[in-house]
Amino acid sequence: MASFYDFTAKRLDGTEQAMADYRGQVVLVVNTASECGFTPQYQGLQELYQHFADRGLVVLGFPCNQFGGQEPGDEQQIATFCQTRFAVTFPMFAKVDVNGSQAHPLFQFLTQAKPGILNTESIKWNFTKFLINRQGEVVGRYAPTTKPSDLLAEIEALLG
Repeated sequence: MASFYDFTAKRLDGTEQAMADYRGQVVLVVNTASECGFTPQYQGLQELYQHFADRGLVVLGFPCNQFGGQEPGDEQQIATFCQTRFAVTFPMFAKVDVNGSQAHPLFQFLTQAKPGILNTESIKWNFTKFLINRQGEVVGRYAPTTKPSDLLAEIEALLG
């Protein structure tokens, strides 16, 4: 079976990023959108990142336009939005599909490793979160309604 570390993804600036570069860190992967009711979670994600980055947490944002067309912008527009509205400093990636035949391979892996309610693999909406431990294992999947601050205890435990 594949590992989280086997994947790469394109950053907003067009460079390829290997997930292997995050080996040994706790990783929170989130599919994001700029025009969603959950968009204010960017603030909470940034707060988590700032609070725990020096202990080994990294948040990875993956914009997605599959849910109600809520991420219509291009990479430059997404970058500008994230920086000006929420001062995002965690790594942001190019827009991806998270469901269907064109789903990014990383999200195919994440949804298979940690199915959702009723064992369904598909992601239901923006701001679904996946938590990966320092060994690269997907240990949690959280609904869009789960606030970043609700993950404090799990992240703290994984950081040790």
